[in-house]
Amino acid sequence: MSPIREQLVGMIDCLPEADQSLLLEIVKRFIPDDVATPDDLAAIQAAREEYERGETVSHEAIDWN
Repeated sequence: MSPIREQLVGMIDCLPEADQSLLLEIVKRFIPDDVATPDDLAAIQAAREEYERGETVSHEAIDWN
């Protein structure tokens, strides 16, 4: 763990839980909401593999009525 991260963790651990909740909301504002999570990346990879194996259905093949 980097020295800065260690300092942050130590400081967070010293805060009362109510203040930790506030800090969490502040930190969330710095994290872009369009960044793929590990679960997102795994789902994308699984979809690509299904497509390669021909396990997908085109929109044209679906009866939407």
